[in-house]
Formats: sequence, structure tokens, C-alpha cells
Amino acid sequence: MIFELLFWISLLALFHSYILFPFILKLFSLNKKANQLIYNRNDALPFISVIIAVHNEELVLADKIKSIFYTDYPHNNIEVIIGSDASLDGTNRILNVFSKNYNQFYYHEFHERIGKPQVINRLVTFAKGDVLIFTDANVFLQTSTLFEIVKHFKNPEIGLVDTKMYHRGEKINGIAYQENAYINREFNIKDMESRAWGTMMGPFGGCFAIRKDLFSPVPDKFLVDDFYLNMLVLSSNYRAINGITAIVTEDIAISINEEFRRKIRIAAGNFQNLKYFFHMLWPPYKPTGFCFLSHKVLRWLGPFFMIITFITSILLIDKDLFKYLLFIQVVIFLIPLADLLMQYFKIQNVFFRFITHFLTMNIALFVGFCKYTAGIKSNIWQPTRRNQRE
Repeated sequence: MIFELLFWISLLALFHSYILFPFILKLFSLNKKANQLIYNRNDALPFISVIIAVHNEELVLADKIKSIFYTDYPHNNIEVIIGSDASLDGTNRILNVFSKNYNQFYYHEFHERIGKPQVINRLVTFAKGDVLIFTDANVFLQTSTLFEIVKHFKNPEIGLVDTKMYHRGEKINGIAYQENAYINREFNIKDMESRAWGTMMGPFGGCFAIRKDLFSPVPDKFLVDDFYLNMLVLSSNYRAINGITAIVTEDIAISINEEFRRKIRIAAGNFQNLKYFFHMLWPPYKPTGFCFLSHKVLRWLGPFFMIITFITSILLIDKDLFKYLLFIQVVIFLIPLADLLMQYFKIQNVFFRFITHFLTMNIALFVGFCKYTAGIKSNIWQPTRRNQRE
């Protein structure tokens, strides 16, 4: 009886996080509009600080900086602050050139690697803006992006605004198609959280903004700074929302190995955040706790639920139902091997690749948990190689 109970609880947890929760969100967000209290173009707009931590980004950095200054946000209300985390390529030379050509452009060289969160912490101490915009070097802004982010801060209840990411370089080979589909689904879930309760669970990190007075230094050795800042905003009883008209672009990762490495780092950081913000799971019937549990925590625990369902199915194999359920699980777990074999013969199966992508994400979560329990020694990061300018 206990094994059956464990099986159904684990299966229900997976079903709730991936299927039921989005359905519930759809009901609660139905007919609810996005934030309507916004700045217009004629208003006095707040001064903003665009903050970027970089390491060896010479291939994209010049275009990134130009994309900031080519926006239509009033340039006298923008400062750009970039920290070079012991870059060894031409990054520092590029930063030096821009500092001579643009007013209110500042950069700081860190001669020893300290990691992205600590670079951000130090850069914020120099920031004069009322709104801080954190962005990555490989994420490019459109003409209206900055205004479309900042306009929502006229609403005093809003503390964080995310952007809408569009990806380039999608191909049938690799995992680009599956990763893009996953990201789009996540965006839709976060948009429903935004409209329903203002409890968006985690910006994508490539470009988002928060009120400066809500910023608190990211703890030492933390790996996922964007989710930490998001939860700080929610814990201060401010709203976190999607800025669906604030468009940015980024090349999508194609290599499953590169994406696997990135997801392990994120997974380890997720468990750091879970420990830090565990108290926000209670009460679970309130919007923040409900979204945190349903959207994030149950998903982070997904690999453990999958292990439990598999083991309990083996233990209950004498029952016909669990015999069939075990068979289904074995088939699903063998699909990545079939996918690998098909790739060897230059055959691309999109459905098989979705299964491979899903299982790979859960393996990364499990490895990330192991890394977290072993102790995070450093938050030094290596930027993910993507399909741009290679």
C-alpha cells in the first residue's frame, strides 16, 4: 500500500507541475489584462542603469553596446556600467574604446575572476539609476526595448519586469527547436502568473529590470542571481511581471552538451534559492507560495519523482497495471538511445528529441542537486557558447 501511495503521489506531483498548474493559471488569468498603469512617451522617465557582467565577450560586445545606445530611450536618462571579469580576449579594449566615445558609459576591470553575481553586486554600488536593468552580452535590444521595460515602473506595486526573448538560429539538428519550444512555453506560464497575481516565477535572466531600492547583494557563491532577485521582490510584497512588448533577441543554444552544462549550474543554483526562500512556500494556498511550489519546486524535484515512480513500479510488478506502467517508463527511458542511433544515420526525429530534451533536463536537475549537496565551491561562470558569430 505504501509503495502505491508513493507512486501516485509522485506521478500526481509531475502531472500537477507540467499539466494541471498551467491549466489552473489559464483559468485565473483569463480576461485579466497586463499592467495598465504605465509611463507614456511624454512623461518624465526615470534615470536607469544598464548593468552587464562580461567575460571574454569580444565577439558580441560591440554590437550589444550599440544596441543599447540605439534604443529610443532618452540618452540623458541612461548610464551603462559594465564589469569585465578578468577577460583575456579583446573585451577590455572594446570597453575602453566605447568609454571614450559615449558619455555615461563606465567600465570596471576585475583582474581576478569573482563570478557574475559578485560583479553585479559591485557594479550596483556605482549605479545612480532608479531602475536597474541587468542584461547579458549576447542579448540584443530593439529600438523600443528599454522604454517598454521601464514604462511599467510607473505602477508603484511593480518591482520587477522581465522581457520577451526571441531566439535566432533555430535548426532541426541539435536541441535548438526543443529548447525554443520549452522557453516559449515557460514564457506563456510566466505571463499567466503575471496577469493572474503578479507572481512571475523567475525572469529568463538575459534582460530584466528591478527597482534599485529593492536590490540586495546576491549572497556569496550563489549561482542564479536573477531568481534570487525575483524572489526578493516578491518577498517585499511587490509584483513581478512580464513585459511582453519589451523584445530582446538571442542566439539559441544548439549543442546539447553546452545546454546540459548550463542547466546543471542553474539546477544547483535553484536548490540554493530553495533553501534561502523555503519560508515563501507557506502558506501554499496564497499566490506566491502556490506558484513557487507548483511552477518551480515540484519541477526541481522532478527527477526524484521519476525515480520513485520507476522503483515503485518494479516493486509492484506483480500487479498488471504497474507492469504496463513500468513498460511505458522503460520505453520512454530508451528513447534517447534510439534518438542517438537515429542521429548517427542522419535521421532527425522531432518527437524523440523532445523526450531526449525533457529527460536531459531532469538528469541535469539531479546532477545539479548532487553538486549542491556536495557544496558550491565557486560561482565562477563560463558563458554558454551559442550559434552566433562562430
